[in-house]
Amino acid sequence: MLRNYLKVAFRNLTRNAVYSSINIVGLAVGLTCSVLIALWVFDELSYDRFQPKLDRLSQLWVNATIQGKVSTFESVPYPSYLEIRNEDSRIKNTTITNWGGESLLTASNQRINKKSFYVGEEFLEMFQFPLRYGQAEKVLDDPNSIVLTVSTAKALFGTEDAVGKSVKIDNAKELTVTGVLEDVPANSSFEFDCLMSHKLQSAQINENSNWGDYSFQVFIELQPGAALQDVNEKIKGLLIKKGQTDVPREFFLHPMERWRLHSSFENGKESGGTIDYVIGFSAIAIFILVIACINFMNLATARSERRAREVGVRKSVGSRRKELIAQFLGESIMITFLAFALSLVLVEVSLPLYNDLTQKKLFLDYSSPLFWSACFGIVLLTGIVSGSYPALYLSSFNPVKVLKGKLQVSKSGTTPRQALVVLQFFFATLLIVSTLVVSEQISHVKKRDLGYDQKNLIMIPYSDDIGKKFRTIRNEVMATGAVSSITKSNSPITDVYSNNFVSWPGKPEEEKVLFATIATELDYTKTMGIKILEGRDFTGDADTASVLINKAAADLMNLKETLGTEVVYWGDRKSKIIGVLDNVLMGSPYRQASPMFFTYFPEWASSVTLRLEETSDLPSAIKKIEEVFKKHNPAYPFTYQFVDVQFNKKYTAINLISTLANLFATLAILITGLGLFGLAAFTAEQRTKEIGIRKVMGASVSSLVALISREFSLLVGISFLFATPFSWWLLTSFLERYPYRIDFPWWAIVVAGATALLFALAIVSTQALKAATANPSKSLRSE
Repeated sequence: MLRNYLKVAFRNLTRNAVYSSINIVGLAVGLTCSVLIALWVFDELSYDRFQPKLDRLSQLWVNATIQGKVSTFESVPYPSYLEIRNEDSRIKNTTITNWGGESLLTASNQRINKKSFYVGEEFLEMFQFPLRYGQAEKVLDDPNSIVLTVSTAKALFGTEDAVGKSVKIDNAKELTVTGVLEDVPANSSFEFDCLMSHKLQSAQINENSNWGDYSFQVFIELQPGAALQDVNEKIKGLLIKKGQTDVPREFFLHPMERWRLHSSFENGKESGGTIDYVIGFSAIAIFILVIACINFMNLATARSERRAREVGVRKSVGSRRKELIAQFLGESIMITFLAFALSLVLVEVSLPLYNDLTQKKLFLDYSSPLFWSACFGIVLLTGIVSGSYPALYLSSFNPVKVLKGKLQVSKSGTTPRQALVVLQFFFATLLIVSTLVVSEQISHVKKRDLGYDQKNLIMIPYSDDIGKKFRTIRNEVMATGAVSSITKSNSPITDVYSNNFVSWPGKPEEEKVLFATIATELDYTKTMGIKILEGRDFTGDADTASVLINKAAADLMNLKETLGTEVVYWGDRKSKIIGVLDNVLMGSPYRQASPMFFTYFPEWASSVTLRLEETSDLPSAIKKIEEVFKKHNPAYPFTYQFVDVQFNKKYTAINLISTLANLFATLAILITGLGLFGLAAFTAEQRTKEIGIRKVMGASVSSLVALISREFSLLVGISFLFATPFSWWLLTSFLERYPYRIDFPWWAIVVAGATALLFALAIVSTQALKAATANPSKSLRSE
């Protein structure tokens, strides 16, 4: 019996090659999109899952109420690292970390810049990154120790076994390699090439009492079975207990399981993060697969008359309905299997380009039993979903009517097909609107005024040698003629590294306001191209008790006389406002400009910025600058970054999301078109005699095309009516995530509806035109 079913199925496939191809190709493309999306989704979901203690690890965060709104910070005071252990016996261990940035590692004749991390000695006991050499409990006990990853050890020493060898860090301190780690997995929240003891920084840290310096990250391991919420209740009041009473503050634990996907907070509560994109793309994968399944359903039921006699014969010789359902479902699963096999080929072909696009290393793991279980599940589920309605519909035919040739397809067969077409175009319209709105939001953000001139602006990493010789370097660089101005600051123009509370006359004492803090050298505004709206710039050491503020700060302070007003920051430091600058966008491009003040503090620096003169020979200009920096900073390799390139990295995530959304939306629409083509072709074929009669009676070609196209146009119109309110609700919710955003563009709905309609008409009219221009004598010959 099974052999007979297979034989009949293959005969149907070959006899109706066009429709079979549409089914298989449509399902294959749909499955390909779904598999590619699933690979991305599962990679996001896999972050940190390799950690054995995942369910017991958390990071210590702070909720602080500032100006009536709860702000959430992941940086905490240094003393909390040890003090928090005494708050609850359910806390088993703690560790501290501080990002070291790009550190210069020197060994023998090798000099390389690598990502460094300062950590507590408990770090590798809590976060169990596999050690190839060394013991996790001991490798960070010595303050002069360093732990390298395998790739870093090989780059420095040519071998992974580097234990006992010396490495010079930032051309200053000799450290001994005490351990070698396996390279950090790509799906880890931590990214580093080497680990060093936090005790190396102890000279700059008041370990016992500095509860006001929120510059460190503290991580906590709970006892097995400990309830996170219960621990939160015990620790939340520690900051108040330690005198941090300027604003209401509370500690809480953010579990490691939620770091990757739930990283955004709004008013002290989780408000999404990457999980929003995971859910969105999972929905797109389901939409695409449903669209492909609808194609199968529609074509199978539309061609029901071709299988009616077979059903009648089988029923007349004793086949029961459940056997016929099993047969048709089996055929559907077989077609799905063929489509899935083709989709695996398409996935393998697409993966190199897809990995470049997503900046990941995704692959199909054919050796994994889970992979094959998932494949079997996908084939089975897709086959059953796509074949269920056709199986139930075909198996319901009355054998007597079928064998007498009296079977007529009623509305019970046509109406579900129409509903499925409406559902397809509902999804297609929704995806078109989504891509238009996301693209418009990205364009809106990219066009905003940054408040400074990125053109010809480059950044060079700071070092102690540069700091000691900065004035000399500035004079020599300016003398090359390649640079129009140079400055240094505590953070690059593309980021803000420090925030501090500021007060001023007239502000209620209990109302604390957080300002972004930029420490600068001379010529900061000149180099960056920032417009001075009022007052003057810094002129030198006489301005150490002066500050500049931005327009957002001036608007917030709302002073009658801004210039000359004294502000207080850093506890009790007082300075007078000497100028107001235009708002400068340094942080997230999706947020409004925040209040900011600039202080003349040349000793506090982490970045050097230069503005190049206009030139047609950029390599020559860079070469002149390189010679100066190599002369005065010989221990470090000369590296630089263009500010515009660095700033554009802030758009990486949303650019990726937009590109993927556009790609999969286009493929979904093409799959919809493929199914519509098959359905339109069969509809035209079914009405061949009707068209022939109408043509003989004098109907024009245009009226016949309109006749066939009218039904499909109505279905697209109905889908548009359903898609409009849903699109508005969904995309408005999406836009509300961005403080700096567009209003919902209603034109996007119109464009999406018109695109869907024109797309449908273009496909249907080709088949209608073909039927309308056919010779009626051929279609009416049997009459």
